[in-house]
Amino acid sequence: MNLLSPEWTAILYLIAAVCFILALKGLGSPKSARRGNLIGAFGALLAMVVVFLSMKLDNLLWILIVIAVGTIIAVPASRAVKMTQMPQLVALFNGVGGGAAGLVALLELAHSDNIAAFIAVAFTVLVGGVAFSGSVVTFLKLQELMPTRPIVLPAHAALIILVLLVGLAAAAVIILDDAVLATWGLEGMKDAAAIVGLASGLVLGVLLVLPVGGADVPIVISLLNAGTGLAVAASGLVLGNTLLLVAGTLVGASGSILTHEMAKAMGRSVTGILFGAFKGGSTAGSTAVSDRPVKSGSPDDVAILLGYAQRVIVVPGYGLAVAQAQHTMAELAETLEGKGIEVVFGIHPVAGRMPGHMNVLLAEANVSYDVLQEMDEVNPKFKTTDVVLVVGANDVVNPAAKSSPGSPIYGMPILEVSSAKQVIFLKRSMRPGFAGIENELLFEPTTTLLFGDAKESLTKVLGAVKAL
Repeated sequence: MNLLSPEWTAILYLIAAVCFILALKGLGSPKSARRGNLIGAFGALLAMVVVFLSMKLDNLLWILIVIAVGTIIAVPASRAVKMTQMPQLVALFNGVGGGAAGLVALLELAHSDNIAAFIAVAFTVLVGGVAFSGSVVTFLKLQELMPTRPIVLPAHAALIILVLLVGLAAAAVIILDDAVLATWGLEGMKDAAAIVGLASGLVLGVLLVLPVGGADVPIVISLLNAGTGLAVAASGLVLGNTLLLVAGTLVGASGSILTHEMAKAMGRSVTGILFGAFKGGSTAGSTAVSDRPVKSGSPDDVAILLGYAQRVIVVPGYGLAVAQAQHTMAELAETLEGKGIEVVFGIHPVAGRMPGHMNVLLAEANVSYDVLQEMDEVNPKFKTTDVVLVVGANDVVNPAAKSSPGSPIYGMPILEVSSAKQVIFLKRSMRPGFAGIENELLFEPTTTLLFGDAKESLTKVLGAVKAL
């Protein structure tokens, strides 16, 4: 017996859809991101409750058991994830969504009876398979369980084309009428074609992501997220569920926009990111260590430079997150401000491993949103800045993006820290950044390097600044 009438089901689905829209709106700003996340979670919970109350569910006990098991696994696992591993978590969640959409479409094929449903099934199994396997590969790369560099197999491009053609052929079998298929001896082959389509998607996802390396991997996560959204929207058509259609479309649209913006921030095209390795244009992820001489300093040297400055710009990067040094950095900024020194944080759109990574990290340390300035806002200020403190960033401040046409990051907009009077660069070693190239900024006469773990280095610098 259904506890909700069709009218109330539609109204509650509409409320859930509005929650998803408001959630996306809230996630557009660090100040409202927490509220947006809670609104989105409420919308998802409401949608799930409506499903239970609006239809008769078979195997209800098994459904509840699976939900309970998933909750038991997911809650502690999510709480244990570090900020540096958040992109990996996003990749896994995205992959699960795409895989689930593909499996649902596969199972619903038997209940489909019109060409629109068949098209939705064909699209969902193929794209869902790509999203699942591609997301798994991005997880493995970011987690460094496999090489982060681009991997190009023999005849890789031909393999991609071949697998894509097989997937499209399987889609055609799913879509075409049985009478047409009968003329080719393929009548009753729709189920087998759907399995082939899903398998093709799984192989295609691996082949598409393997050649992506270095700093391009997070952008591919966003692209796959868009694909998952479209697969979920298509599964909404298969199931006749309006809310899935709305939610999937929102994810697909927002993921596409985010992919475009991230690629723009890297100064690269999406096709260049996916296929650049075939012509040597992908970020390589090299770990070669330079032996060129650099000017290094001590924490006391850094403290003197900071303590007698009028304006300091901090450029945070992934190394800050790895060292979990955000609280020490926030205390250092507060100490400098107490001495009358202006301190702002320059945030590059792709600093870290995902958009907003640095904003969230610094917000965790209670750094005011007012001192977080995006690239376009902060770049004009470097020329009149006494000291720039680069903590864990590398590629986003590398002058090669503007001066070296052969560089894999050439054309990428950067934080123009080289125009400041002094640059202090905190690094563990001379290993290159995620793009796998040397940073010429390290060898400039105005740059002083402080080697060591970012948290330990900042703690020593903080003590020395307080002693001034």
